[in-house]
Amino acid sequence: MAFDRLIERIATLQNPTVAGLDPKLDYIPSYIKEEAFAKYGKNLEGAAAAILEFNKGLIDALCEIVPAVKPQCAYYEMYGWQGVKTLHDTIAYASEKGMFVITDGKRNDIGTTMEAYAAAHLGTVLVEDELCVPFGGDALTVNGYLGSDGIKPLLSICKAEDKGIFVLVKTSNPSSGELQNRVLDDQKTLYATMGALCEQWGEELPGKYGYSGVGAVVGATYPEQLRELRSALPHTFFLVPGYGAQGGGAKDVAPAFDANGRGAIVNASRSILCAWQKQHAPEHDYAKAAAAEAVRMRDEIVGEIGTIK
Repeated sequence: MAFDRLIERIATLQNPTVAGLDPKLDYIPSYIKEEAFAKYGKNLEGAAAAILEFNKGLIDALCEIVPAVKPQCAYYEMYGWQGVKTLHDTIAYASEKGMFVITDGKRNDIGTTMEAYAAAHLGTVLVEDELCVPFGGDALTVNGYLGSDGIKPLLSICKAEDKGIFVLVKTSNPSSGELQNRVLDDQKTLYATMGALCEQWGEELPGKYGYSGVGAVVGATYPEQLRELRSALPHTFFLVPGYGAQGGGAKDVAPAFDANGRGAIVNASRSILCAWQKQHAPEHDYAKAAAAEAVRMRDEIVGEIGTIK
């Protein structure tokens, strides 16, 4: 099962974190942009080429420190088909380096449309008699608020392709409580209800470490809800956004983990991508600065949760 591989990689590196690859041109050193623009022009192709070069440098620096990367689709789609190709090439490069890839697309639909999303990001597509891999990520973030009709089409592909999903449960944004904290007729919150569904859906994708292939997105900005959901969802692996730039720290994310230091992976994006700017490092040292920030984050979190078994 996909999350078994992630859990093993986390234990090997003693690092329960994921680097979010959400690049903006402002984050990229000028020498990378200048080279890309000189070759392709100041256009979508040039922007996409600069992002790919930036990402490759980060992946090279992080692959022996951080077990996973999480490219957010929107930051690539905004540069048209050229950016989408960079998303594909980024996933392929990270995979070649042994990293687990979580594609952050938050896809949300039903039936055959959701099957198409699953095939695109996690599976294969048959073109006449040739089997093709469109993107090849290991896991995909999805929005489950259409109910089981939006999740069940993913499960068979996850089982066949050894992939996983992370369902939005209690998100890190400030207004998440407007809907997710609403109490339903059975006196359960909406987020708790979604979490319980993750446990139910995950029964189809059991893993050898006790966590299923249906994970949950639970934000670091709500540590009490993290604690509540960790207790209520013993078989659900958490993707925890909100660390770093959004305000979450190691003490906030600690409740996401079980007694073995398992059960969650914590995301940081801007704090890693922009580390060279924050540290006032030379441009050519951007990847080195990202690695230093990733090590600092790892040490801070492991210092709270202890050795990962």
